[in-house]
Amino acid sequence: MSNADNPKTGAKFQETICKWFTNHYHRKFIIDKKISIGDPPKDHKFDVVDADGTIAVECKCYTWTSTGNVPSSKMGFTNEAAFYLTFLPDTYEKYIVMVKSNHPRRTESIAEYYYRINHHLLGKIHLCEYDPETQILRTIG
Repeated sequence: MSNADNPKTGAKFQETICKWFTNHYHRKFIIDKKISIGDPPKDHKFDVVDADGTIAVECKCYTWTSTGNVPSSKMGFTNEAAFYLTFLPDTYEKYIVMVKSNHPRRTESIAEYYYRINHHLLGKIHLCEYDPETQILRTIG
């Protein structure tokens, strides 16, 4: 897969996660919903948000590199997603959902790796891993 495919892959993952949350919570979820955050407030697009404004989800469809190395810059974007989620009121249930990605050289998935290294940044944010094959979403940590 080339880098040109990344936006399509990410958008498809975002749609999949939106459907999962819709089915799980039995309510409407919106893709790319703008919510004002910060002071002064500025709109930020969150990947998936319920129509009631109580659940916000950031989706990350990142995988190990072909050689099993950490995609460092992508981990930085996951930290950035956590940062934006922290600006939402505590009335929101906050999630980062990563696609399940394993590599033969690794004993942990990329989500498990991210949690081990960066869980101190998450606070009350739920880090989850979605397996497209089984359609199961599990909480990490």
